[in-house]
Amino acid sequence: MNLKNTTIRVRLSVTFGVLIAILALVSGMAVMNLYKDKEMFTNYVNGTYALQVQAYEVRHATEERAIMLRDMINATDKKDKTEELNRFKEEDGKVSKRTQTLLDMVNEFGMDPQGRALLDKMIADEKHYAAVTREVLELDQQGRHEEAIAKMMDAEYAASDAYILSFRASRDHGTETGNQLIQEFNTNYERQSNIILVFALLALTLAIVSGVMIIRNLTRSLGAEPAQLKEVAERVASGDLSPSDEIHPVPDGSVLSTLKAMQRNLAGIVGTVRNNSDSIVTGTMQITSGNADLSQRTESQASSLQQTAASMEQLSATVKSSAEIAAKANMMAAEASETARHGGEKVDLVIHAMQDISNSSRTITDIIGVIDSIAFQTNILALNAAVEAARAGEHGRGFAVVSGEVRTLAQRSAQAAGEIKNLINASVEQVDAGSKLVAEAGESMQVIVTQTQGVSQMIDELTLAANEQSQGISQVGIAVQQIDEVTQQNAALVVENAAAAESLHQQAGQLMQVMTQFRLGSSAA
Repeated sequence: MNLKNTTIRVRLSVTFGVLIAILALVSGMAVMNLYKDKEMFTNYVNGTYALQVQAYEVRHATEERAIMLRDMINATDKKDKTEELNRFKEEDGKVSKRTQTLLDMVNEFGMDPQGRALLDKMIADEKHYAAVTREVLELDQQGRHEEAIAKMMDAEYAASDAYILSFRASRDHGTETGNQLIQEFNTNYERQSNIILVFALLALTLAIVSGVMIIRNLTRSLGAEPAQLKEVAERVASGDLSPSDEIHPVPDGSVLSTLKAMQRNLAGIVGTVRNNSDSIVTGTMQITSGNADLSQRTESQASSLQQTAASMEQLSATVKSSAEIAAKANMMAAEASETARHGGEKVDLVIHAMQDISNSSRTITDIIGVIDSIAFQTNILALNAAVEAARAGEHGRGFAVVSGEVRTLAQRSAQAAGEIKNLINASVEQVDAGSKLVAEAGESMQVIVTQTQGVSQMIDELTLAANEQSQGISQVGIAVQQIDEVTQQNAALVVENAAAAESLHQQAGQLMQVMTQFRLGSSAA
């Protein structure tokens, strides 16, 4: 990562991050070393030193036991001997307990092989020493006082010397081991101190170098001291855009260089605005004068358009009246045509009715023919019945009377059927004549309907033409009204433009007054 192309925040973050990382590393190493030193000290206290203390406790108990043995042998009073014997046993028990405690500590904390061998030899010599003291005690208890003294002076002292020598050897080894631990602790302390010192110097060096680099980068980025930057910004804020003399060169891309460029650009812009303000004032005055002339011409044009619109409205009203009259005539012609058409339809219905009556009359004639035929056949049957009744004689008299009545009815039916047939034939002739007259009337009604439809079509065309003329005149009137509205809007816009031009003229004057507050220097002015 190139720090030259990064922000100040990133640079400070990286610098302090590295310093914090070094501090955390040094702190971690210090904590780890303290933990190791603690373990080393704990091992020394609980191990080497504690074992030496416990070994001294064992030796102290053996010395007390030896003293108790001598006091008991030298005692002459039985009571004193008994007291010294009890003390001896007590000290002997202490020796055993302390020796066992020593072994337990060795098993718990451990010991190097050489130290363990020396300790085992010391314990073995102590056990031999204890056995010799017990033998001396038994001799004295048996009343063999002289032998006890002799054994004490010989074997007991020799065992004591051997125990003391092994104790000293174990003690010296423990002391040497402790000294080695202390030496290792000191060496580790010096090494860790040197490492921490090196890292501290490294962090200090890095902090100094980073501080110098950050100060250089800040100075290069700012281009000057913050007070000088503040002075330049305050000059620009107060309207002083004149260039200032710099003692030192301004670095490219710095804040001061940017402020200087901004000052120069603002000076150029203000100078341009100031130079163009006069042109704006002159232009606004010309616009105001032109708007006044345009307003007068627009008002005159609007008046002419209003007169034209009034004339178009009158013409449109006249054409609309003609169109309405034509529409009424069209409606009357349509009604007449419709009436003629209905008359023709009714004549057609009459024709069809007359045809139906004629057909029905013919059907009735046919039916009457059938009735006449039936009456004739009935008369024949009645004659035959009368003949048969005559042949029957007295038995057929009643049947003869009935057949006579039937014959009479058949004759009357035939006579009535003939009369009805004559009437029907006369009606059919009259119906045929009426059908011809109705057909002629229907043809006349059809001619009237056709002529009425032609008149109605002509009136439709006249009405359509009148409507088209009315619509055209209406559209012309609408267009004139729209032109009038646009002209009035233009007049309003001209007034607004005049007001805007006047406002622009005032604002241009105010702009000139504002521009006079900026100080540009001789070159910019």
